[in-house]
Amino acid sequence: MQQKKNSFSGSIGFVLAAAGSAVGVGNIWRFPYLCAKDGGGLFLIIYLVLVLTFGFVLLTTDIAIGRKTKKNALNAYAAISSKWKFLGYLTFLVPALIMTYYSVIGGWIVKYLTAYVVSGTEAPAQDGYFTSFITSTAAPIVFMFIFLALTAWVVYLGVEKGIEKYSRILMPILLILIIGIAIFSLTLSYETEDGTVRTGLQGLSIYLIPNVEGLTVKRFLEILLDAMSQLFFSLSVSMGIMITYGSYVKDDVNLSKSINQIEIFDTGVAFLSGLMIIPAVFVFLGTDGMTSGPSLTFLSLPKVFASMGAAGRFVGIAFFLMLGFAALTSCVSVMETLVANCMELFHKSRKKMCIIIGTYSLVTSVIICLGYNVFYFDLKLPNGSVGQLLDLADYISNSFLMPFISLLTSILIGWVIGPKWITDEVTKNGESFKREKLYGILMRYVVPVVMLVLFFMSTGLWDIIF
Repeated sequence: MQQKKNSFSGSIGFVLAAAGSAVGVGNIWRFPYLCAKDGGGLFLIIYLVLVLTFGFVLLTTDIAIGRKTKKNALNAYAAISSKWKFLGYLTFLVPALIMTYYSVIGGWIVKYLTAYVVSGTEAPAQDGYFTSFITSTAAPIVFMFIFLALTAWVVYLGVEKGIEKYSRILMPILLILIIGIAIFSLTLSYETEDGTVRTGLQGLSIYLIPNVEGLTVKRFLEILLDAMSQLFFSLSVSMGIMITYGSYVKDDVNLSKSINQIEIFDTGVAFLSGLMIIPAVFVFLGTDGMTSGPSLTFLSLPKVFASMGAAGRFVGIAFFLMLGFAALTSCVSVMETLVANCMELFHKSRKKMCIIIGTYSLVTSVIICLGYNVFYFDLKLPNGSVGQLLDLADYISNSFLMPFISLLTSILIGWVIGPKWITDEVTKNGESFKREKLYGILMRYVVPVVMLVLFFMSTGLWDIIF
């Protein structure tokens, strides 16, 4: 099989590549603003519990399915049971949708990195800078193309020479940059006009200490849903990526140990990202800056960097360079999943499928870019939010398909073929699987119920039914 010709050289290569997929814009952009919005330390505790339970179950399932079947997501479920072949096609739709807009966000990052290199901190911090950029006709497409070309090049080089090689380089650099900026954020201080001094350590306390003031059952469920959606986005589960990467893992790799390392790496980067961003935003923008939501990266942080004086330019360059690395490793994993699946489906070479998938990504990404100008419209989504084309694609993939796929997978593994099918793969070389019993209980009884509730709430069906 062609798949067998492509494999990671060993455990370290697999862990770094999988961590590269997991560590992306979701960790550095999405995690800090959700944490700031949802009570700081309270969100942290809930997220950590979910990582150790649901994250561990979903990650183990995807990787084990990939290695055991030696197939990509499109055909892996058919190899388990012919009646469940449709689940592979549903899974394939997720990266196909994500690929339409991930390069667009990557282009935004490249634009900001370029701005800090060329013009410094003043321009990106101006009101309306981000809006004027994304609503322009040509500029977003140009920067999107640059990011997409880099992604396609890495995927074209293949698994060991491309994905693994660049993950080995980019992930350590990414980690060093995050740690460096996080330490710098804690040393910051700023005196306001009324003489009040805000420090990075004060921002740290806001980040780490749970805020339960006014907490209700409904509010707790909302935080739980935010944390669960972040889990999907962060660990790259239920979208075929980890199944694809699992199919490249050699049989002698200790899966249980590798999965633990991926969990630690991904959660550690998310934690450090919050440590890097939240104290800095608090120092220069106060508690108002903490509630800026998804705009935290492109609207609030440039103001933070501008407030740092001469050092702000270098911090801005380091931050967006780091964010670009994270986005690139994640986008590579999304494109690799599409290429690998299509290679298996159409029996074409990697070169041909890279060209085809690259063309598809380019055309759809251009349409998403034009969604902020030529194709602009306001669309009310089932979850109550209002968005454009990018928001629609993100909603279908993350709020609709991913919890639905996780629900169906938990039924297949938990009740149709049994959790032992997965645990046997994890322990096939005699390795210990300390969370084996926990895996079986969660997969059979807990994951299906929680995923059903999540699916209902994220699609608006919860309010209709209840």
